[in-house]
Amino acid sequence: MSATPAGPLANFSQLSYWYPGEIPALVDVNLELEPGLTLVSGPSGGGKSSLLRLFNGLIPHFHGGRIGGLATVLGHDVTRTPTRTLAREVGFVFQDPERQVVYGSVEREVAFGLENLGVDRPEMVRRVGAALDQLGLAALRARAVGTLSGGERQRVAIASVLAMRPRLIVLDEPTSELDANGAEAVLAACLELEASGTAILVAEHRLDRLLPAASAFVHVEAGRVESRAGRPLLAGPPARLRPPNPPGAGRDRAAWSIDDAVVGPAGIALVECRALSAQAGEVVALTGPNGSGKTTILRAIAGLLPPLSGTVQRQPGRTAYLPQDPGALLHRPSLLAEVAWTLDRAATERSAIGAGSSAEDHEGQGRAALAEFGLAALAERDPRDLSAGERQRGALAVILAGNPAIALLDEPTRGMDELARRSLARVLDRLRAQGCSVVVATHDLDLVAEIADRVVSIEDGVVVEQQAPGAAAGIEAKAS
Repeated sequence: MSATPAGPLANFSQLSYWYPGEIPALVDVNLELEPGLTLVSGPSGGGKSSLLRLFNGLIPHFHGGRIGGLATVLGHDVTRTPTRTLAREVGFVFQDPERQVVYGSVEREVAFGLENLGVDRPEMVRRVGAALDQLGLAALRARAVGTLSGGERQRVAIASVLAMRPRLIVLDEPTSELDANGAEAVLAACLELEASGTAILVAEHRLDRLLPAASAFVHVEAGRVESRAGRPLLAGPPARLRPPNPPGAGRDRAAWSIDDAVVGPAGIALVECRALSAQAGEVVALTGPNGSGKTTILRAIAGLLPPLSGTVQRQPGRTAYLPQDPGALLHRPSLLAEVAWTLDRAATERSAIGAGSSAEDHEGQGRAALAEFGLAALAERDPRDLSAGERQRGALAVILAGNPAIALLDEPTRGMDELARRSLARVLDRLRAQGCSVVVATHDLDLVAEIADRVVSIEDGVVVEQQAPGAAAGIEAKAS
């Protein structure tokens, strides 16, 4: 790796950028990036990802649109330098790392960038092994990427970049799906790289782990970029802890249950569940380290993954399921069209079970559902044009519209800022009051404390009941 030159690594002057047909995503940016670890903060949809994509030329070369002003990175004019050239010196990890996977196995995926750089085989093997060890992935070396959890895939994407040893590493929400050990491994890798002279740029909503190591701070909001000498303000603690769920009408029956079951993908016995159920109007938090089987349990409850043995039962009614990749749900031309489709299906299902078809205004309901997540102004937007955090909120609004009987949410706060997370808590309060049974698989322990009536953890492949949300932090630390 070549030595990092003295002076700014990147320089943006009077830079503005417009996606095709959009209002400006970045406005009059004046920024110098110095060596060290720089943290980027700001609300969801404010322009953080757009700023980061300048550094490796994805803006403007991949996304198109219009750009004005000066943009240089590591001495290259971004507007004139091909992305393939910048990629040799700027490593980039996206918010949704599952979309940058090329090869089927972990080892081949981590080696992919080195192959493009022409690294000889002995050095490639050494670098791949070192990157996997750095992020606690050595045991997964031969695994198929498609069998990994979201958090494990996130670490594989980061390892792929670390192995290339670029001069600048750009990480967009790198710890959004990681357990405590995974997040600490990423931080440790960042500190080691910084000490060796690699510059690191990190956009995060959860800044507390990275604050002590940061040398500079950048805030992005409404497309405007501000360098800050002091630390950014952190969100305060949860507004309240969840009181115990009081008994009420309709809450004395199980909405779903798992009995003497073994579940896992493709015939692999991953999780054993002796007896687990939840009532209507109850919010259950599912915790455990990356790869422990939280997603597997959610998919089993949803009926998407039949148990290898035992039984899984659900009461009649619609089951809403949020996967870790919200983009997998969003295919229609606008957010409003997505919500309307959910409401149409819900009305059809109510009619099929004799409840009568809905005569309500689905457009009005759809706009109200989007407004709950602060998306009213984006109702007509194509989901593919939204930021990752906006897509996450959009997917939640889509699946939770129409009062589902069961809601299964896999890492729902991925890419969310604090305001969005609190909006989610309010929506879950409403669903809980309406008798919806909610299961949330998450590493966000603040969310657990705020919304959960009960915590269930997965420890060493076994589902274990816990007594109170307050125990979640100890559970996660022990399991990790």
